[in-house]
Amino acid sequence: MLVLTSPVSERQYRTPLFDALVALAEARKVSFHTPGHKSGKGISTRFRKFVGSKIFTIDLTTLDEVDCLQKPVGVIREAQELAAEAHAADRSFFLVNGTTVGNHAMILATVRPGEEVLVARNCHKSILVGIILSGATPRFFLPKFDTDLGIGINVTATAAEEAIQAYPQARVVAVTSPNYYGITVDLPTLMALGHRLGRVLLVDEAHGPHLHFHPALPPSAMDAGADLAVQSTHKIVGGMTQASMLHLKGTAVDVGRVAGVLQMMQSTSPSYILMASLDLARMQMATEGRKLLTKAIDLAEDARARINRIPGVRCLTSQQVKEWGDLSLDVTKLTISVKDLGLTGYAASALLNTEFDIQVEMADLYNLLVIVSIGDRRDDLDRLVRALETVAQRSHGPAFVPEVLPVPPIHTARLACLPRDAYFGRYAYVPLREAAGRVSCDIVTIYPPGIPILIPGEEISTEAVEYFEFLGRHGARIDGVVEVPEPGIRVLDA
Repeated sequence: MLVLTSPVSERQYRTPLFDALVALAEARKVSFHTPGHKSGKGISTRFRKFVGSKIFTIDLTTLDEVDCLQKPVGVIREAQELAAEAHAADRSFFLVNGTTVGNHAMILATVRPGEEVLVARNCHKSILVGIILSGATPRFFLPKFDTDLGIGINVTATAAEEAIQAYPQARVVAVTSPNYYGITVDLPTLMALGHRLGRVLLVDEAHGPHLHFHPALPPSAMDAGADLAVQSTHKIVGGMTQASMLHLKGTAVDVGRVAGVLQMMQSTSPSYILMASLDLARMQMATEGRKLLTKAIDLAEDARARINRIPGVRCLTSQQVKEWGDLSLDVTKLTISVKDLGLTGYAASALLNTEFDIQVEMADLYNLLVIVSIGDRRDDLDRLVRALETVAQRSHGPAFVPEVLPVPPIHTARLACLPRDAYFGRYAYVPLREAAGRVSCDIVTIYPPGIPILIPGEEISTEAVEYFEFLGRHGARIDGVVEVPEPGIRVLDA
């Protein structure tokens, strides 16, 4: 792939926060402040021997030299300004509680109690937590589903437009793009539509922190004109786990309100190691992201082509996604269907892990999901392809045909009361098998990908109960169901 490079601002080579942390560590000042390990001197010997000693010297607290995340005026402020410049945003905020806290903040900064908010029903559960905290009324619109692959595709701009027309009081619209499978909404069309109609557009872009940095990828939320977007810098690019960013563009959202909500929601003892990784990840992507992503894209596309030559195995392509409508594919995600081998994705994931020492990002009923990032090498992808070839050569039986359709039963879901009222209402635990007809008090998901099948305030259908029981039998992890002593669910107690 030939990629033309564009000039990089000299400013983007700066890493002000990381440099300040290193300078303070090298100053060897006497510490009478937290953290209690005092630059590693009090850390467990086993821990220090495994990870080395230097990492602990930059595990610091709020000090003059390294600024304060709650109200940055120095090096953190400069690092966030550089992040905004790199991502084509007007303001950027560092997050140390993951994209989860960014989703909470997006909702709380834009929606008031009692107001309606339009939400794509394939949202992550953290969006719903924001709605519970805000006391808002969610109005859902549905993504497309593909029963052959058994995945939620994503929402279309057309579906969003119809929802806006159906709920004219909803001033805020929240979508997820890309979804876990890398399928992106037509954000430029959606943003143009939303802004023309005076709507505020929020994007959970957890899986798209890299999109802005390569022209062969779908446009990022900021490039498309979103008002707020949150990204997991740790998912595809070089941030450490739990390190994310929230970006703001334009004047439709009160930036002071966003900052205030984050002060309320984020830890007052943020990890400077995580924030340093954000500073360095931004520098890396701004200065060499195109080169690094070109390599990742080439590796992913080559692996996709080879996987699609394996009998009984299929890997989702950009062309297939285009045939579904106004959607695009982030090609660094490999959605690999194994159902024609007679396997569930859960079983195939276990085989790859135990027999080939390969760990995938996620498995669902039919598929494996593999993320190809800037950290992968050709040997890694070669190993994956060889393992899939070996698995495909074995006899696993006929094609896997489930007795329950792999599409979540959310099309007929009915909201009986506000999510906040249900979550904080008087409740009882009932066995899952007896929950049909009751009103859920909790968010219940198959995790990953974390898309809610039930939300607080929603009536539990027989189909939902059967769906959970079926996927549980096949190895899915169900969040929101507790063992008391059998699988049970919290419901409103009449």
